[in-house]
Amino acid sequence: MAVAPVLEIRDLEIRYPQVSAPVLSGLNLSLAQGDIGCVVGSSGCGKTTLLLAIAGLVAVSRGSIEIGGRRVAGDGVEVPAEKRGVGLVFQDYALFPHLRIDENVAFGLRSAPRQERAARVSQLLELVGLQSFARKYPHELSGGQQQRVALARALAPRPQLLLMDEPFSNLDVELRARLGAEVRQILKESGTSAILVTHDQQEAFAIADRVGVMNAGRLEQWDRPYDVYHRPGSRYVADFIGQGVFLPAKVLDSRRVAIELGVLRGDVPLPCSVGCDTCGRGCHVDVLLRPDDVVHDDASPMTAQVVRKAFRGADFVYTLRLDSGREVLALVPSHHDHAIGERIGIRLDADHVVTFPVDEAASTARL
Repeated sequence: MAVAPVLEIRDLEIRYPQVSAPVLSGLNLSLAQGDIGCVVGSSGCGKTTLLLAIAGLVAVSRGSIEIGGRRVAGDGVEVPAEKRGVGLVFQDYALFPHLRIDENVAFGLRSAPRQERAARVSQLLELVGLQSFARKYPHELSGGQQQRVALARALAPRPQLLLMDEPFSNLDVELRARLGAEVRQILKESGTSAILVTHDQQEAFAIADRVGVMNAGRLEQWDRPYDVYHRPGSRYVADFIGQGVFLPAKVLDSRRVAIELGVLRGDVPLPCSVGCDTCGRGCHVDVLLRPDDVVHDDASPMTAQVVRKAFRGADFVYTLRLDSGREVLALVPSHHDHAIGERIGIRLDADHVVTFPVDEAASTARL
């Protein structure tokens, strides 16, 4: 028998009074038990509103939300926030400054017997690695430690679903990366399902089993991190996630396209541009190339000019100008330190084809 998803959202719409356009529209999402989902998007796209709707802090205008197979919003149902079985972790931690760390963690367990409460607090402080800080106060802890206390407090009542809104945004970059990995491990060890909202794509990729990309109140794609990056479901996702460029391409047949750098072969039928009924010779599309699709190769007869470079420690991201004047990106090991203006050998090394209908506004030339 199939296990019901821990979270199921169908055709969700959220409207605010005095605002004509919906904040969220036609949103569908499913999260499996034990999975971690991350929602990314630009400011104002509605990702925090989605979190608040799941939590029961924003009313649903249309559609439904189910948590653990139980409808909590939609079709006349509106279960109060405190009865939805969700835990909340916010970016400001919201710890009680006058309570010790163990008392903060125990706050949501006030109705439990004292011995059971003490055992649960001890278990969670061990899980988040803060056993020795139980008798300290929040101001005595670092930002990362406070965030782990907030996580332990949210996990204490054993919520069916944990919701986290930009939980690491107040931390420095190095600490964010380390704490993100720790939080994923903590959630997996506790078997807790979670939805996290963030503007940091790398954070989402490092933590999540499923990543969602939101755009103007709509969920453009909800998929594995690998597929969101390598198989974007829309041109917006392709442009928003990671780095990449679009090059014009001519469709040779249903699985091959020709671009300036050579021929790309794919394992799925290719869509043609708007106006073509079937995929065939002569149609044009735009192809997405990521930096890792273009390889620096001194032995290659094809060359390009270095016009910009970004040093990242282990590698450079070069911006290269092709003979046509178009530019591509290349991920190159940092020991290949070439000067701006220098020409270097390159070759195509893409093992998949990602195409989209031609963007007439952005593309004025064809092969």
